[in-house]
Amino acid sequence: MLLLPCSALALLLLTCLALEPPPRRPSPSNPAFRRFQRGFLLGYLPALAADWLQGPLLFRLLQSRGFLRSQIAALYSCGFASNVAFGLVSGVFVDRLGRKKSCLLSSGLCSVSCLLQLSRDFLALAAGRLLAALGTSLLFCAFEAWYVHEHLERHDFPAEWIPGTFSRVALWNSGLAVAAGLLAEVVAEGLALGPVAPFLLAVPLLALSAIFAAKNWDENYGKSRPCCKACGEGLRGLLSEPRALLLGLVQALVESILLVFAFLWTPVLDPHGIPLGIAFSGFTAASAAGSALFRRGVTGRLRLQPLRLLFTSVLLLALSLLLLALPLSAPGDFLAVLLLQLSCGLYFPAMAFLRRRLERSGDAAAAARWLRLPLGLAVALVLPALPADPAGTRAVLGAAALAALVALGAAGGVLGTGRGDEGLRVGEEGLLEGDPGE
Repeated sequence: MLLLPCSALALLLLTCLALEPPPRRPSPSNPAFRRFQRGFLLGYLPALAADWLQGPLLFRLLQSRGFLRSQIAALYSCGFASNVAFGLVSGVFVDRLGRKKSCLLSSGLCSVSCLLQLSRDFLALAAGRLLAALGTSLLFCAFEAWYVHEHLERHDFPAEWIPGTFSRVALWNSGLAVAAGLLAEVVAEGLALGPVAPFLLAVPLLALSAIFAAKNWDENYGKSRPCCKACGEGLRGLLSEPRALLLGLVQALVESILLVFAFLWTPVLDPHGIPLGIAFSGFTAASAAGSALFRRGVTGRLRLQPLRLLFTSVLLLALSLLLLALPLSAPGDFLAVLLLQLSCGLYFPAMAFLRRRLERSGDAAAAARWLRLPLGLAVALVLPALPADPAGTRAVLGAAALAALVALGAAGGVLGTGRGDEGLRVGEEGLLEGDPGE
């Protein structure tokens, strides 16, 4: 089963290269900006690489500790529950504590989590999952907030240069994700160091990120807002804007489905003997191909609109889950998972674009967090009770497909209500400065 994932990975990487549009503008040549951008990347990219290294073999690591499927599910649930609960207040927390301190805290929490994977004690591993979830929430909140503030406020660089930096981050992040899967497979299986090896390899990367940021970055803070006020604003936005409500429902359902899938993909593929690290690299390459399709679709000749691409992505998600609910062969299961990841590559930039545009009339991000909280906590509570046999796993994937169809209906509602809104469309000039996906 080595040929299938390797061939798929190579084909997907070639597809990404073919689809990626040429740069729309030259990079700024300002030496001060170049130094600033390089300093941000040197602090951020090692942390992203460390995060990717922890993904491919977590289930196998917990399995090697002798835990039952229900116990492994409970450990995953610790991470899921803390992630969705902390997501409501993470932005306020980072603004108050300080963005630089939050970046350092993220690296510290993730490092302790990785070291706790050496333990065979259930409570220690549960603490590791909780710390990893908190650290990851800070990772995807604090670093970018720090950069935007420094770019605009301290250095006074033009705002139109920001998308260029995040385009570089996205490109590097895709490459790091593919490399992390391959490296995890090499150190765990090729060098026979076991599934804990990628977690230990992540620790020096996290230390490198923290040391560089501590020595070279300045501190900055956001607006001080009470947590209850920030949450209340999000709830009011949810209730006052129907499109924000529908879009938040789509996001909450899709991301709750992806929580379930994050637990189930290993039990689906491992019995076929597919190398998990290489499969993980294939997943990330499929997601990168989906993102490249989004960029080419909205900026190319077709001028596809993000509303339609969001609907298409949720449709592909539902189709892939329906296929996974069937007793397929190894190639069938693997290709269905690749289709699911391709749909995610389309979904995330489309959702980010639409959410950004809806923020002018309501906080769509906060709406999604409020809807994601009960769904995410429900997933965390139900996950340990899911059946462990193959037939039960397929039944759960079938239920996830039904949830995806509900999300598809909500996406159709957004498409119908936003059809005449020019603010939710990409104009003739393509993606505007700062729009996701550029």
